[in-house]
Amino acid sequence: MTRAEQYRELKAEIESVVAAETYAPARYASAACLLAEAFRPRFFWTGFYVVDPRKADELVVGPYQGTLGCLRIPFGKGVCGACAAQGKTIIVPDVHSFPGHIACDSRSNSEIVVPVFDTDGTLAAVLDVDSTEFDAFDEVDRDGLEAICKVLLTA
Repeated sequence: MTRAEQYRELKAEIESVVAAETYAPARYASAACLLAEAFRPRFFWTGFYVVDPRKADELVVGPYQGTLGCLRIPFGKGVCGACAAQGKTIIVPDVHSFPGHIACDSRSNSEIVVPVFDTDGTLAAVLDVDSTEFDAFDEVDRDGLEAICKVLLTA
């Protein structure tokens, strides 16, 4: 099975699991778990940073699978903060060359971060996936993860 096919199957599975769930953290937790299991060991850290409702310009760690994550990330800082500020997916082949990279775990070498929007188009969270491999993510991952993040939309 190709990775694109794997993402399509995983999207359908996640969609089925979260279909009746309205609580966003439960939706995110289920997605993080299924993604981490499907792509282990390439996905070293898989999880969500959620927009803090009390500090609209800051992300706070949400549901994840992996080693200890950073607790808070300001918009514009690191890959997650850059994704939050720009509202678009960012793929980083070598995190050590990304200006302002935040090293939550020094074993991480590449990263993809995907925005998650509410149904009204407001940024709700970012999906952060790290790998210990360099250049671990490509357009197949972008397309697959963006499709999965659309399933996680909440009102």
